[in-house]
Amino acid sequence: MNRTPHHHPLRLRRSVLSVPAVNPRALAKSASLDCDAIIFDLEDSVLPEKKAEARAALVAHFSTLDRSGGREHVIRINPLDGPDGVLDLEAVLDCMPDAVLLPKVSEPQDVLTVADWLSEAGVDDGPRLWAMIETAAALLNLAAIAETGRTHGGRLDCFVVGLNDLRRETGIADIPGRPFLVPLLLQAVVAARACGLDVIDSVFNDFADEDGFAAECRQGRQMGFDGKMLIHPTQIAGANAAYGVTEAEAAEALAIVAAFGAPDNAGKAVVNIAGRMVEKLHAEQAERLLAKADLINERKKNA
Repeated sequence: MNRTPHHHPLRLRRSVLSVPAVNPRALAKSASLDCDAIIFDLEDSVLPEKKAEARAALVAHFSTLDRSGGREHVIRINPLDGPDGVLDLEAVLDCMPDAVLLPKVSEPQDVLTVADWLSEAGVDDGPRLWAMIETAAALLNLAAIAETGRTHGGRLDCFVVGLNDLRRETGIADIPGRPFLVPLLLQAVVAARACGLDVIDSVFNDFADEDGFAAECRQGRQMGFDGKMLIHPTQIAGANAAYGVTEAEAAEALAIVAAFGAPDNAGKAVVNIAGRMVEKLHAEQAERLLAKADLINERKKNA
């Protein structure tokens, strides 16, 4: 069976750093960091009495933001059923980020409401939507939420798993290796892939635990995640390495693409490469991996 293609161009999302929008020092520093995406947070990391200040700081930051490096800039808003959600969306119109991250998405309508709001505001080609998967209801409705990525112009293109809220809501223990959470994480990956979405793994809270972070990055990569949400700049290099492309992976991908491109293999669905039978679908995966390697190399040149 052919892999469901992504419905958007390939983007680097190895390292997705969350930055409090209310922190001027963090905002200023974020421009020089080597992460693939920055989430400017207006929600959990901003106290209720600081929300207006955070919105103003974010609008000022975006007014001078250099967007030439290819990094994605994302704004996490507050829920629309609270006093700040619509005000956050109005700030989004002033900033025009690459994407808006919706918190505590629990059902498809949570995505469609914001998609409709943006369309009614006249920004059909504006920010894409990312959805935080961090509630028990979201897990029950994963397939339906992901399916919204096929509608409304494909505005939804990424899931971000939020385990801190999910653990709090469900009581699932925070144990190294995440044994009781792996089935839920895999559900998020499968639902995302079925609808052509990217999917980002949850934060690792103890940024001083480098070994634990590295192990969780390896686990996330093995489960199929595209990258990891981060809470501290010291985690960027580790995430970029874990979700990057090694020389060995690139060499294998090149060999697969070359084999299927050889005249003797023209029209073949399966070829023999060094005693291993490789299918056409592996060539498609190899091409995407090589395209990712090209994006990484291009990012290094522009750093």
